[in-house]
Amino acid sequence: MKIVKDKGVEGKVIVCTGAAGVLCSSMTEDLLKHGAKVAVLDLRGDVAKQFCAKLAKKGLTQTLAIEANVLDKASLEAACKAILKKWKRIDVLINGAGGNHPKGTTPAEQMTKGTPLEDTFFGLTPEGFEFVNKLNLVGTILPCQVFCKEMLKKGGAVLNFCSMAAYQPLTKVAAYGAAKAGIMNFTRFLATHLAPMGIRVNALAPGFFITNQNRFLMLEKDGKTLTARGNKVIAKTPMRKFGQPSDLHGAARFLLSDEASFITGVTLPVDGGFVCYSGV
Repeated sequence: MKIVKDKGVEGKVIVCTGAAGVLCSSMTEDLLKHGAKVAVLDLRGDVAKQFCAKLAKKGLTQTLAIEANVLDKASLEAACKAILKKWKRIDVLINGAGGNHPKGTTPAEQMTKGTPLEDTFFGLTPEGFEFVNKLNLVGTILPCQVFCKEMLKKGGAVLNFCSMAAYQPLTKVAAYGAAKAGIMNFTRFLATHLAPMGIRVNALAPGFFITNQNRFLMLEKDGKTLTARGNKVIAKTPMRKFGQPSDLHGAARFLLSDEASFITGVTLPVDGGFVCYSGV
């Protein structure tokens, strides 16, 4: 009997937006270790270059650092040209850019008669709400328009980033939740739309991981002590811990590999059981 080794993502040309962020930097390193080539796109070009230099010191040299803005189609098109010039094709798109922001967040979890209006939903500005929505939803749609066009030739795979907030509303983060719910819906739409072209579109829905965008909500200023909200999150997570970036590696590689060739339109929770636990 011949034993067939699973190639997974080996040799695939992967575009990752927000690749220098907490979660996607770890994912990028894992993909490189499994033989992929990764275009590291980040709004901060210097950070992308520094990250690639750090990877090179580990022997992971199949990278291309590119400064790109996921809200600027011309910027993404320029990035696409650079990638095609180096590697001639694009097989995978990971939409990792996004996150929450304080100006789209309400200080109060619930409103009572004594709560100052500025700490509630009524204190959110249209600009703050729009910023978070654009960063997440539009910042997913535009890269798909640019990079998926290159996949029309031979097929490919897209991996979007969703959230627990897409399944059920979380207090404080109205803008973020609305955007992530939109990404889940968009993932299903695009999966249906592009299926005849051999392009699969799925999403990961991470549970609670500590990132630069949510650190202020989960941890006190000492970086160790849980806030009241952080304690609530742990109590609602059956595995009683936050996720580690490496917890996303296997799920991402599977959805991007040919082993998942009949899976599209799926949003996979990687959440320690958060979404399935009612709290009682």
